[in-house]
Parts: sequence; structure tokens; C-alpha cells
Amino acid sequence: MKEISLTGKKRTEVGKKASKLMRKEGMIPCNLYGEAKGENGLPEALAFMIPMTELRKVVYTPHIYVINLDIEGEAHTAILKELQFHPVTDALLHVDFYEINEEKDITIGIPVKLTGLAQGVRDGGRMNLSIRKINVIAKYKEIPEHLDVDVTELRIGKSIKVGDLHYEGLEFATSKEVIVCSIKATRKSAAAAAAAQ
Repeated sequence: MKEISLTGKKRTEVGKKASKLMRKEGMIPCNLYGEAKGENGLPEALAFMIPMTELRKVVYTPHIYVINLDIEGEAHTAILKELQFHPVTDALLHVDFYEINEEKDITIGIPVKLTGLAQGVRDGGRMNLSIRKINVIAKYKEIPEHLDVDVTELRIGKSIKVGDLHYEGLEFATSKEVIVCSIKATRKSAAAAAAAQ
């Protein structure tokens, strides 16, 4: 996984009004969840803010990153956990980070990358990518930037499911029955098949 560094400032004021003011100043409210637990045993979040100009690098990208957070001199290693966007304007409203370490398994969505030219496409079919990311469980050092799925042997009407894939050191959190990609027949492929009979 690629690494990136972000710098944030702790925020003392929380709530909608404070968050609105922050966004006006180009800052995005964030929370970091991790090892810290409150008196009731529930995870406790560290509230901080990061300039939108910095966050853009990790939000608007197809890549997944290990993020080295510097919050007023405190170093944290984290991944993006959840992003909240405005339902109308699509503006970024809030970001949740999840603290990680080398011993602990994490669950994260990894982008799927199809490799090879499928036999079904050569026969006139159309490739259909059903999911863009597959959720895996592993230690963060073992997580690749993307999952290569070889489609060379895939024929018209056939599909590849999550259960057909195997990667060393990775356990799938996505159901084995989920279809990753398939090849649909087209008029051209149907005509070619009829002519071949």
C-alpha cells in the first residue's frame, strides 16, 4: 500500500455549528478511532481537523493509502474508514480515520484490476465489472494496492466470483458468492454464434 502524510490540528469545539465554521475556513472535521477507549469501554475518538487541500490527495483517488497523521506533534498510522459527503452538493463534510498497527488485522476495500483480454470479448461479448472493490482482512503491511484478476479464459455467459479468487495472506470479507466480473452476450456475438452453427 502507498503511504501519504497528512497534518492536522486538534479541535476543542465539536457539533454542527463548529463544524460549519470549520468548513467555511477550508478545514474538514475528522475523527480518529483506535486503541483509546472511554470509561464505558466504548471506542473514544480523537477529534481534529485537516485542510481540504490536503485531504483531496487521499479522498479523490482510486488508490488506497496508509496515512501517517501528524496531529500537533502526535504521530498516528491510520486508514480512511468513512467519508461523509453532502447529499446535494457532494462536498466533503466529515472524515473518520481508523488507527492501525502492524499486529492487528484490518478490513479494507481493495480496488479490482482486470488483466488479460478475455476470450469472450474476443468472441464479441461485453465485459461487465460488477464490483470495483473487494473487502479483505489482513495486516496492513500485507495489503496490495490492487487485486489483479486474470480474465483471459473467461467466455461469454461466464463469470468470476469472489470465491474463485485466492491471494496469499488475504482473507475475504466480501461474500464468496459476489460476482466480480462477467461477460455478457451482445448482438454481434449472438450473430457470430448463430453463423457458426
